[in-house]
Amino acid sequence: MTTEGKKNTGLDETAYELKPGQTYVPLVIADNVAETTIKAVVSGIVLGIIFGAANAYLGLMAGLTISTSIPIAVLTVVVFTGLKATTGRGHTILEANMSQTIGSASSSVASGVLFTIPALFLWGVYPDLAQLSLLAMAGGLLGVLSMIPLRRYLIKREHGKLPYPEGLACAEVLVASEYGGRQARGVFWGLGFGALFKLLTDGLKVVASPLQVGYWKLELAVKVSPALIGVGYILGPWIATVMVAGSALSAFVIIPIIAVWGQSLVEPLYPETEKLISAMTAGEMREKYIRYIGAGAVGAAGIITLIRSFPVMIESFRLGVKQIGKKSDAEAAVPRTDRDLSFRFVLGFVAAILLVLIFVPGILGFLDSVAVRAIAALMIAIFAFFFVTVASRIVGLVGVTSNPTSGMTIATLLGTSLIFLAMDWTDLYGKATALMVGTVVCIAASIAGDTSQDLKTGYLLGATPWRQQLGELLGVITAAFFVCLTVVVLDKTIGIGSEELPAPQAVLMNLVISGVIDQDLPWTLIGIGVGIAVVAALCRLPSLPFAVGVYLPLSTMAAVFVGGMLRWLITRNQSDAIANTRRKQGVLFASGLVGGEGLMGVCLAVVVLATGEKITGLSLNLPFWAPTLISLIAIAAIVWLIGRSALVKDE
Repeated sequence: MTTEGKKNTGLDETAYELKPGQTYVPLVIADNVAETTIKAVVSGIVLGIIFGAANAYLGLMAGLTISTSIPIAVLTVVVFTGLKATTGRGHTILEANMSQTIGSASSSVASGVLFTIPALFLWGVYPDLAQLSLLAMAGGLLGVLSMIPLRRYLIKREHGKLPYPEGLACAEVLVASEYGGRQARGVFWGLGFGALFKLLTDGLKVVASPLQVGYWKLELAVKVSPALIGVGYILGPWIATVMVAGSALSAFVIIPIIAVWGQSLVEPLYPETEKLISAMTAGEMREKYIRYIGAGAVGAAGIITLIRSFPVMIESFRLGVKQIGKKSDAEAAVPRTDRDLSFRFVLGFVAAILLVLIFVPGILGFLDSVAVRAIAALMIAIFAFFFVTVASRIVGLVGVTSNPTSGMTIATLLGTSLIFLAMDWTDLYGKATALMVGTVVCIAASIAGDTSQDLKTGYLLGATPWRQQLGELLGVITAAFFVCLTVVVLDKTIGIGSEELPAPQAVLMNLVISGVIDQDLPWTLIGIGVGIAVVAALCRLPSLPFAVGVYLPLSTMAAVFVGGMLRWLITRNQSDAIANTRRKQGVLFASGLVGGEGLMGVCLAVVVLATGEKITGLSLNLPFWAPTLISLIAIAAIVWLIGRSALVKDE
């Protein structure tokens, strides 16, 4: 392995937060370090295809996908190490980073496709593979391009304020993998334990997840997830507390209020059409009602965030416009680690994509009208610009895995469907076109979050931004086709909407579009969510993390909260030096936990994809109280392991 620049065995303290007067210096500062090489590009494409296919199946089966940046980073180092053993040629850390940048795009493309496109199959509308692939590419490319003008401010200027936990974790994993030493042991121990716990929960099903206790409609749940607890440790106590407060509001206040109010109802309350509220569980009430409230909260908080972000956005684009027409010698004066693709290139590429969507029939919907496609493309441009900015900030706070992409998609579908309703485009093809607008925006918001994390990793390591941005574009183009191919094949062989592939997110998007266009959407629930976000902002709470908490289940946020509180307990009442050491050591191990769970999750998804059967695990005849006790012990073990790793320097 070849390295140049700063010589050390890890990221220094300024990678975590900056104190007044400090400036972060990247790990690699030399200009002649290999970065975009054939092996980096090929390995990134191949790993992206593999992970994209696995995520496609997982998303259709469970309604979620796995962030793959850290798993791909780890596998890249393994592949490169194997190549070195056979060829004798080493590699640089920037090559490994380029590989994970290209490969990780697949998970974001998969999220956007799986949250929306399957709804078309549920309607009996079957676009061809080329149409789906071009649609996915358009969304991914717009997301990457829209993020580029914001990089210098969200990634560089906000360093120390926006942690980008997965970007930081990925950088630490790459550094530890390349430089070895004590830090490498912490990361790889974390990888092993993260994979082990994932195997026990989702593979062998020995540990029940989430740990759940409840009475009546009140349920307290915590996911047995090393990754979520690790993310909480990386985020710290404040954001973790704000987010769990939002989830607690849903679980302990809103759901009980709905339950009490609905006891006297003798008919189901829409959007539920079969069960009475009195017969519904807390989980069913969350699925039918809280998701709409959460979508309204996320949408409103996003608007609030956008308004507050206007100065940053205006400054970003003002600087970008200045770049148009700059001479090459002026551009050369900018350090390698701060060079983006030119704003002229970004604008030209975005314009080309929108023109293709407008003038090439058969990509954006089925309505044979340039005027309709032009309106749809305009909505894509507006919504994508908005949600790319919002998503980039969200993942800076809570990470890609907690990026409420589906909430943003719901907000997009609400706006698009209202416009289509006003235009009287209410037939099946009008609904399909509205969904395709949502697809492009959903993928754009999803890939923007991934791009932000990757650019953060690159910023910490000293990568060249414009090379990473080209890598993201390449990753989108290659992943889009194979993700869409997987969806089409699975629909033909198993059937989307079947018991095995229920596609829950797509069912929700179907409900939103049909609800607006057919004029039966539960606007009251959405309005409640808007009110919650506004009140949170007036109380000076970070409205977006709070709204994300309202939208996501308590089990997810509670696990993040456990990690945040652990960091507070370990670092409180300590000197700055000791607190920084404990935080860094814990973050290294937590990063390994995130990567280990992700790797095992993808492996299990590949097993399911290869066998065509769900994983049933071990059939253990345990007493009724045993699963709860085992889950509690597992959570305590995860907390102890992180705490032990954080305190190792104090021995």
